[in-house]
Amino acid sequence: QHKDAYQVILDGVKGGAKEKRLAAQFIPKFFKHFPELADSAINAQLDLCEDEDVSIRRQAIKELPQFATGDNLPRVADILTQLLQSDDSAEFNLVNNALLSIFKMDAKGTLGGLFSQILQGEDIVRERAIKFLSTKLKTLPEEVMTKEVEEFILTESKKVLEDVTGEEFVLFMKILSGLKSLQTVSGRQQLVELVAEQADLEQTFNPSDTDCVDRLLQCTRQAVPLFSKNVHSTKFVTYFCEHVLPNLSSLTTLVEGLDIQLEVLKLLAEMSSFCGDMEKLESNLKKLFDKLLEYMPLPPEEAENGENAGSEEPKLQFSYVECLLYSFHQLGRKLPDFLTAKLNAEKLKDFKIRLQYFARGLQVYIRQLRLALQGKTGEALKTEENKIKVVALKITNNINVLIKDLFHIPPSYKSTVTLSWKPVQKADASQKRASEDTTSSSPPKKASAGPKRDARQIYNPPSGKYSSNLGSFSYEQRGGFRGGRGRGWGGRGNRSRGRIY
Repeated sequence: QHKDAYQVILDGVKGGAKEKRLAAQFIPKFFKHFPELADSAINAQLDLCEDEDVSIRRQAIKELPQFATGDNLPRVADILTQLLQSDDSAEFNLVNNALLSIFKMDAKGTLGGLFSQILQGEDIVRERAIKFLSTKLKTLPEEVMTKEVEEFILTESKKVLEDVTGEEFVLFMKILSGLKSLQTVSGRQQLVELVAEQADLEQTFNPSDTDCVDRLLQCTRQAVPLFSKNVHSTKFVTYFCEHVLPNLSSLTTLVEGLDIQLEVLKLLAEMSSFCGDMEKLESNLKKLFDKLLEYMPLPPEEAENGENAGSEEPKLQFSYVECLLYSFHQLGRKLPDFLTAKLNAEKLKDFKIRLQYFARGLQVYIRQLRLALQGKTGEALKTEENKIKVVALKITNNINVLIKDLFHIPPSYKSTVTLSWKPVQKADASQKRASEDTTSSSPPKKASAGPKRDARQIYNPPSGKYSSNLGSFSYEQRGGFRGGRGRGWGGRGNRSRGRIY
């Protein structure tokens, strides 16, 4: 009946500022009454969303959800997703709020618009749409995030994961691991399989290809929190033992300040507790054992006069040994006769000599560290130097416990330790007593957890005769655990959109 009048309002978008402001309000207000003019109305509003006058743009964007009815909703979601590229903060917030409001009307339709832009839109739109999903999905109520909606997110995410950068992959893992339907054992298993596919564990490992190394590390970091006694890390542990450990010394990375070898060993140690039945257990245990020997030196030969024949004593690398011993101890449980039945007597004797030599050095450092931390509490333990010493004490105590186990006849695999960079789990009374025995300095619990995960340190004790001079300790600091994200991974076939991955 009033079609002509509505057409006049639509034509207002070609007028001056006043006409445009009125049009921005009235086009959406009467939109539902003129379904035959729906296309023209949406296009007119879209023109206003791109107007030079920021106040007109904001008004037009604010009203966009009123067009999100029936079949128009995915189109409105698509338009709003493209508008995420705005650099005006007020406008950007309006777009976010508009997207959230149509999400509550029809989550799947809104996701359709978001994912179509993620798959086909400009890079800036893609980037912001992924960030929107990673920050806003978790704020939506359960009645919006139904099982069906979550399944749609998983299906669409799999399409995107066929071609992503490292940073995008991390964001998608954050999105997916936050979905309620993937909190189950089978859900976690699905996520681990997604990560394994992304890590490309079927490929030949190239230690000198920084992209190949970076991808493996980033994927493994995403997988580690998913492992449990029911979701096994076997595939990753096998790959690390067979392909990464033998190439440990030739690994390369572009991440500044990252000790790539220690990073690999820490990831392996964290995964080793959740390894299931392994096909080539003995051969992989042998690879792990051989790598451990590299960091467990033989005592220097003594000359006839009792002096050291060599000029220097070997350097004991406690951080590396903690990781390797822990991994060996975890996998050794699955083949407890490895040291006694699978090694010849000479090899076992050699190993025991190395263990004994290492244990001697260990006791000296533990005493020095306890002495240095004695009586220190609260603020005193928060200084950078003392934080490092607290972590060093945890590392040395852990190695001590594991060496004692291996000295048993036959070797035992019963002790449990918490890796030095992990937060201490609440233990039962007997474990609590044991940990109190090993830490005579009794620092407050908060401080004894050591630096946060992103600021873990490497503890390098002094080389030479067990120096009592704490000042000579060579503390080498390293960057964050999660350093190096945000670089693209190469080798997935560059897209026409110029994407790296």
